Amino acid sequence: MAFSNIGQKKHKNKILKKKTRSPHMPKNVKYVDYKNTELLEKFINSHGKILPAVVTGLTANQQRAVSKAIKRARQMALLPYAKERTRR
Repeated sequence: MAFSNIGQKKHKNKILKKKTRSPHMPKNVKYVDYKNTELLEKFINSHGKILPAVVTGLTANQQRAVSKAIKRARQMALLPYAKERTRR
């Protein structure tokens, strides 16, 4: 019994995904600043949580920079920790 195919990848059926740019991140932004609250609010949902990279389409480095900037802005009281909840 020979298991020669274990651990090998098939390259014929490989699906390549085209890298897409985030629709929320402008092209001219090189540094995510915590003082730019208009940009940072695009990455926060209605409950005040930071959106994941899967939803925003950011790369890992961009996502880290955005989350750090949001946390800094919250600490400086530029952004709220949680949005106001409305009663039903």
